[in-house]
Amino acid sequence: MTFTHTLTVKTTNKRTFVDITNRINDLLDDAGVKEGTAHLFVPHTTAGVTINENADPDVLHDLSEGLKDAFPNQSKFKHMEGNSDAHLKSSVIGCDQTVIVTKGKMLLGTWQGIYFAEFDGPRTRKLHVRITKDA
Repeated sequence: MTFTHTLTVKTTNKRTFVDITNRINDLLDDAGVKEGTAHLFVPHTTAGVTINENADPDVLHDLSEGLKDAFPNQSKFKHMEGNSDAHLKSSVIGCDQTVIVTKGKMLLGTWQGIYFAEFDGPRTRKLHVRITKDA
């Protein structure tokens, strides 16, 4: 049995990470799935989804700054929208994650959270979540 949901994520900055962990846990509660998987997919080319530390906000700051340094916007890029750096960051972070669900909760590490990664905001984005219940 599967359940598919689409969440709306509003971002307020050019680059930001939005903690969506609780929203995914709420979907699991609503679906009543105790054992299975949650697959998250971002249908945008300048955004992504990642799992990272949720205890120290400095980690997200450092991740954002590191990506900015690794993939700066450069005048030699040809894409007419001027956001090639956002496309590069999205490709590195990735557009999907799959998480094991057990006892009705995502099987994340002690310090892990799930983040919607925005690289070309502010925008209103979508995140598709498919929850699959084990047979």
